[in-house]
Amino acid sequence: MAEILKGKPVADAMKEELAKKVEALKARDIMPKLGIIRVGARPDDLFYEGGAKKTCEAIGMAYEVFEYPEDINQADFEKAVTGVGVNPSVHGILMFAPLPKHLDERKIRALIPVEKDVDCLTLGGAAKVFADDLTGFPPCTPTACMDMLHFYNIPIKGKRCVVLGRSLVVGKPVAMLLLREHGTVTLCHSRTENLNQVCREADILIAAVGRAKMVKADFVKAGQVVIDVGINEDPANPGKYCGDVDFAEVEPIVAKITPVPAGVGSVTTSVLCKQTIMACELLHP
Repeated sequence: MAEILKGKPVADAMKEELAKKVEALKARDIMPKLGIIRVGARPDDLFYEGGAKKTCEAIGMAYEVFEYPEDINQADFEKAVTGVGVNPSVHGILMFAPLPKHLDERKIRALIPVEKDVDCLTLGGAAKVFADDLTGFPPCTPTACMDMLHFYNIPIKGKRCVVLGRSLVVGKPVAMLLLREHGTVTLCHSRTENLNQVCREADILIAAVGRAKMVKADFVKAGQVVIDVGINEDPANPGKYCGDVDFAEVEPIVAKITPVPAGVGSVTTSVLCKQTIMACELLHP
């Protein structure tokens, strides 16, 4: 039986530390604040927003939601995003994406100041991550993966790390973060030849391909650590969610594994707040 790496203990420990940082900033008359930009009211956006609000409230941090109608035009939305960016009370910005198709998302992302880009929405933010500039903020989900590895004392240095998935949201940045900590990283994807064999060679396997239960028993081996980033509707149980890993097949084989739900996803809003506080500290040295 594998050790189950749950996200709640990680998030709880982070919140305790973040609350102390917020108090230290408040003692200097500085209130760290997250600005949440949302167009429309997609259920998944509202769900994540609710979690972010709860985490902010739990650690005593401020937040403000900037909500706009789904039919907002490009010029008005550019003006709105620019306004949030120059707002001195906002230290970190989360903008839900994808935006409605009539909006030029690339142009709008570029309006977010890099120093407030706490979820790596801008090219400047991504450049900092890839250049190992610690004033840049990686996306929250890859950072949550790293925080879980640290919390559970899983060594990375010198280990063979396989990342399954190459998205800008998880795969590529988590590969950079593993390299930063001296992991030996293979970045693969659904078109990699002998994919199951490549994954089986890993000491740490991070599954972020976005396909329900794609990682089967023949993708893993004894002793592995498996971090499942996927969140997909379970094809066998409509209305329920599962990861990219077939938990029932993989869990009996590997040493440690994150569940879905209650794994990596439960840490992401704590990371969002952590990076907003870091941004605040950088803006107010």
